[in-house]
Amino acid sequence: MATIRLLVVDDEESLRLLFKEELEDEGYEVELASNGQEAVEKVRASAFDAVIMDIKMPVMDGIQALGEIKKLRQDQPVILCSAYGEYRQDFSSWISDGYVVKSADTSELKETIGKILKSA
Repeated sequence: MATIRLLVVDDEESLRLLFKEELEDEGYEVELASNGQEAVEKVRASAFDAVIMDIKMPVMDGIQALGEIKKLRQDQPVILCSAYGEYRQDFSSWISDGYVVKSADTSELKETIGKILKSA
C-alpha cells in the first residue's frame, strides 16, 4: 500500500505538531508548513494526497494560498481548517474540498480526510 502524504499548514506550532502526531498515528506521512507561502512552495515542489490548511496566517493567508495551490494543481485536495466557522460562508473558501472547525479533537478532521481520499 502506498504511503499517503499530507501537508499540514498552520501558524500555531503546537497545533501543527498535534495534527502531525495524530495523523502519523493513523499511518499518514505528514509534512508541515507555517504559512500559506511556504505551503504553495511545498506543493510546487512535491505531490501531496491532501493539504490541511488554516485560514488566518501571516505572510499569506489560507484563502490566498488555496487559490495559488489550485492554480498549480487544480485537482489538489485542500481542506480548510479554521477556528472561525464564518469562513464557511466565504465564496473564496468554496473551492476547497473540505472545511472543518479547528479543534484539539481531531476526529472530524480525520473523518474529512478519509472521505476526501476515498473520493479522489
